[in-house]
Amino acid sequence: MSATQPWPYLRWIAHRGAGKLAPENTLAAFRLGASHGYRMFECDVKLSSDGVPFLLHDDTLTRTTSARDTLGAKHSATAGDHSWGTLARLDAGSWHSRAFAGEPLPTFESIARYCLRNSYFLNIEIKPTPGLERETGDVVARHAARLWQNAAVPPLLSSFDVPALEAAQMAQPELPRGLLLDTLWPGWLETALRLGCVAIICDHGLWNSSSMTQAKSAGLRTLSYTVNDEVTARRLLGLGLDGIITDRIDWFSPASL
Repeated sequence: MSATQPWPYLRWIAHRGAGKLAPENTLAAFRLGASHGYRMFECDVKLSSDGVPFLLHDDTLTRTTSARDTLGAKHSATAGDHSWGTLARLDAGSWHSRAFAGEPLPTFESIARYCLRNSYFLNIEIKPTPGLERETGDVVARHAARLWQNAAVPPLLSSFDVPALEAAQMAQPELPRGLLLDTLWPGWLETALRLGCVAIICDHGLWNSSSMTQAKSAGLRTLSYTVNDEVTARRLLGLGLDGIITDRIDWFSPASL
């Protein structure tokens, strides 16, 4: 997909599956997001120590899993230090609420197949364990290409990490990429173009008429995270934003605004 081709993705994107209404980056969250009418989702993908891509946002397991109770305090809290066999034993739901107790961490493949079976769209944030940026970008891109090989619309790969996007570009150049930004650091636009990106995905406060014009003039689509109030959403839509990533799937319906 090139930046000049029609944009196949939806405007409203559920953050980490269901925002904050379910344990993030789990199949339960995706199902809940879908029950609110969402058909495009964002998620974070990293690698286990034995190379299995799975969903998790943080570098560590502490916040969103039972790692301390299940593995013990002496074990590494870093997610990427553990094999998938170990990670699969963890409870990734109880931290959120009792209703989701026992919800497991999902593999990237299981989430991909859920989305493909239901014709949902996916924005995959490549979220490497520090030191595994290129390996993670390469593996995630290869898995995505394999899983979506017969799909009409591929997933959108994104990352804050330039080496991870470079590796994804080298591994599967045909997959669309987006550069994630939490600041407009010097050379952001040139870097996005060098990486062959089709989109810029910014913190919502970074979008204004100037940054929007720069991105659009370069042929890039524009998305924003994490938009959780109507005033901000209306401002961004007025600027011509192409995609809104939100936690508030209970406030915004995909057909709203």
